[in-house]
Amino acid sequence: MTLTVDERPHALVELLWLREAHHLEPQGANLPPLLSDTPDDASIASDAATRADWERLWPQVWHNALDHVGRETDPRLFDRVQETIDGSPERAALLREIVGPDVRDYFGHDTFADASYRKWEQKGMDEFISSRPRALEESPERRDLDALIPAWRAGLTRIVTIPCREVHTHKIGPNTLLVTERTRADSESFRHALAAFF
Repeated sequence: MTLTVDERPHALVELLWLREAHHLEPQGANLPPLLSDTPDDASIASDAATRADWERLWPQVWHNALDHVGRETDPRLFDRVQETIDGSPERAALLREIVGPDVRDYFGHDTFADASYRKWEQKGMDEFISSRPRALEESPERRDLDALIPAWRAGLTRIVTIPCREVHTHKIGPNTLLVTERTRADSESFRHALAAFF
């Protein structure tokens, strides 16, 4: 059995911070709940027009980033990158396909140079590292192996976690399940999420 657990993918975490630090209220289906650890307001203020644009754009960027996280990367892409010229449009396109959408292309690189983001990101990483299981046997997947096996047999190969406060589950494509850290940490919630996969 091969299973990848992608904890806190960078693009998704950036989007979650942006939504809350700038008080965006995007609308749409299957949007994630609020963060477990609410960040301070952004110190680089955005004006009302910018926030309105970001609010409209956020759901689409979220779904694009989510789709990318849910896709398996074709290993042949790495070989194809090596066959391209440094700085060429072909190389840039292949790298974008591997890395996925860059949230900063949509919302600006300076937006994430914010002191609130750096402080929140560091605190979140420190808490994440300190809460990691010390042994494989302590992992949620090992704990709930009997519930995981049927999901794996149904095609589950990747679990993606986000640091949000409520229980939230969303199937991404045929092989990936998005859950909150809270969902994965709680055996009953995680088992329910795995059962919803198939």
